Amino acid sequence: MLRTPSAVRDAERHTAHNYHPLPVVISSAEGAWLTDVDGRRYLDCLAGYSALNFGHRHPKLIEAAHAQLDRLTLTSRAFIHDQFADFCRELGALCGKDLVLPMNTGAEAVETGIKVARKWGYQVKGVAPGQANIVVAEGNFHGRTTTIVSFSTDEDARADFGPYTPGFTVVPYGDLDALTAAIDENTVAVLLEPIQGEQGVVVPPEDYLPGVRRVCTERNVLFIADEIQSGLGRTGATFACDHEGVVPDMYLLGKALGGGIVPVSAVAANADVLGVLKPGQHGSTFGGNPLACAVATEVVRLLATGEFQRRSVELGERLHAGLRGLIGKGLVAVRGRGLWAGLDIDPALMTGREACERLMERGVLAKDTHGSTIRLAPPLVITEEEIDHAVAQLAAVLEG
Repeated sequence: MLRTPSAVRDAERHTAHNYHPLPVVISSAEGAWLTDVDGRRYLDCLAGYSALNFGHRHPKLIEAAHAQLDRLTLTSRAFIHDQFADFCRELGALCGKDLVLPMNTGAEAVETGIKVARKWGYQVKGVAPGQANIVVAEGNFHGRTTTIVSFSTDEDARADFGPYTPGFTVVPYGDLDALTAAIDENTVAVLLEPIQGEQGVVVPPEDYLPGVRRVCTERNVLFIADEIQSGLGRTGATFACDHEGVVPDMYLLGKALGGGIVPVSAVAANADVLGVLKPGQHGSTFGGNPLACAVATEVVRLLATGEFQRRSVELGERLHAGLRGLIGKGLVAVRGRGLWAGLDIDPALMTGREACERLMERGVLAKDTHGSTIRLAPPLVITEEEIDHAVAQLAAVLEG
């Protein structure tokens, strides 16, 4: 008797319905492959929204976690532990920044970035108390805390969670003129995703990020890049901003930083920005814990080799070539960079959810968004043959 149906029913019965997962129940994984409770294998083409850039159970990351589990897992930031300095130093070097502030989740990194930008605005830029504002983009996804959903344009994420936090100005993504016009004397930061993942892997115009960098410098405004999904090798560079040669004032990182093992996030910036924080003004009991630092340090070392960035470039070219071949055969558009793609299915054919369900039946797991769009973000350890297999299964689904 199959175990999946009853396991799905139990999950639905005992959990809040804030997700609508595919009816698959995973019990083990290795590399780019998942196995469910009935022994069926699936090719993972989501990679935990980029949290699993290095695949499931990467040997070096598992080894680092096991070694640390036998020694020390938590001290709180009331004390310093022996993994902390290495992590902060090596991540700072990877980012080209002086300081690192570790947290746990991506949303916490965004909240930290907002707080730091406001404090910088009051203490350094000289904005009047309580008047700081931050410019953000339509279609953004930075998390689901009450402050963050206050400037979301996704009604599913925002509706009925008010009253909303003030201090944000929303402009169209990719529109440099609108962004420039929105900046005033009280603007302390521009907060953007270099590529909008949740919106469907939307890549901005080529001159957009360089223009944002220029305007922020000219107007004495911090440029905060949310690289939580786009960073750490996903797009074929360490950071998506690297493709345009842009260096933000602050990086927001998460997801892949924990190696798919523990939640790890971080804010990286220079001392003239992060230095505005003093003891007692921000923190987290679990932020920068020994287990997290041990795993994340190994993640940084994997990235420092450049291997995974190269794989994303080379395998991404193969993925996008295969996907472009399906335009006019059920797909109407393909976007993305590296091993990251947003696919728009002809809405007359099927919804994104229906396509993902049919892919699941064929042994490939992906995620839909915004109606008829599918996101593909396989682990960077995927092979050429596995990419070809995923594209072939998608083609079969589109053919009906």
